[in-house]
Amino acid sequence: MNSSTRKKGIRILKGMLFLLTAAILGGCKKMVVLEPSGPVGEHQAFLIKVAFLLMLIVVLPVFVMVIWFSIRYRSSNKKATYKPKWTHSNAIEAVVWGVPVAIIIALGYLTWDSTHKLNPYKPLESENKPLEIDVISTDSDWLFVYPEYGVASANQLVFPVNTPLNFRLTSGSVMTSFFIPALGSQMYVMAGMQTKLHLMADEVGVFRGQNMEYSGNGYAGMHFKAISTTSEGFENWLKGVKESPDTLTVDRFKEINLMVNINHPVTSFSSVDPNLFNTIMMEYMQWMHMPEHGEMEMKYGTEPEGHMHMHGHGTMH
Repeated sequence: MNSSTRKKGIRILKGMLFLLTAAILGGCKKMVVLEPSGPVGEHQAFLIKVAFLLMLIVVLPVFVMVIWFSIRYRSSNKKATYKPKWTHSNAIEAVVWGVPVAIIIALGYLTWDSTHKLNPYKPLESENKPLEIDVISTDSDWLFVYPEYGVASANQLVFPVNTPLNFRLTSGSVMTSFFIPALGSQMYVMAGMQTKLHLMADEVGVFRGQNMEYSGNGYAGMHFKAISTTSEGFENWLKGVKESPDTLTVDRFKEINLMVNINHPVTSFSSVDPNLFNTIMMEYMQWMHMPEHGEMEMKYGTEPEGHMHMHGHGTMH
């Protein structure tokens, strides 16, 4: 291969790479995880970017050397140095071992430090009073209860901007995973258990929330709008919710929990049973501590086929 042919091939390769890059970027939209709207998400995005850049320290030289070796040491290049008896290089050994070790140490420190800073159970620091929200998942819906205001909403989460959100989560059915990509961490939601999550939005906007755990029938529709609004907008929303004729009692929750609603519309509840969250948790904790002789019973009494829960032998702790 002569010099002119090689240069022509390189130009063609550059052109193809440019077109491929343009095509890929043309179909891109905002990557929410890398462009978050809250302090937790911003810290996590920083970690992703730093980890990616650190790994490029290893990956990029490998690709560069593959191309360079292919050209430099091709059989037709008589100018390349030929050392058939070469066996060792201290410089290469230092790079091959030293660089990965340094990267691992850097990633280890970042991981350890961030694990403590981003502890989902750790309240966020803010001058504004936190907003307490109880999150209850069913087979297909998300219920958001605002204990301080005695109201609730199904499949729509509304909160004021720059306000810490203290989530308390449990499930009235199967295990799910609560996630608002624009704000940060996801958290598992399980029946008979309470988990916690602390998030905050630092800008007004509408974000997508979803269930990240495949949970069976109804999973496809388990998404909701997380709306960050001004304090005035939040107060106006509360006024509208309090005018709703629907109330969220334990019996009303049982009805919702027995239904599998794909893309269930947003529903507001003007009042909520103050013990709803604990009642739902205790419903499952009772059968987790049942007598040694197992029994089969229906969740909340009577359910359609396919929603029956089997209680095993022995006591679960």
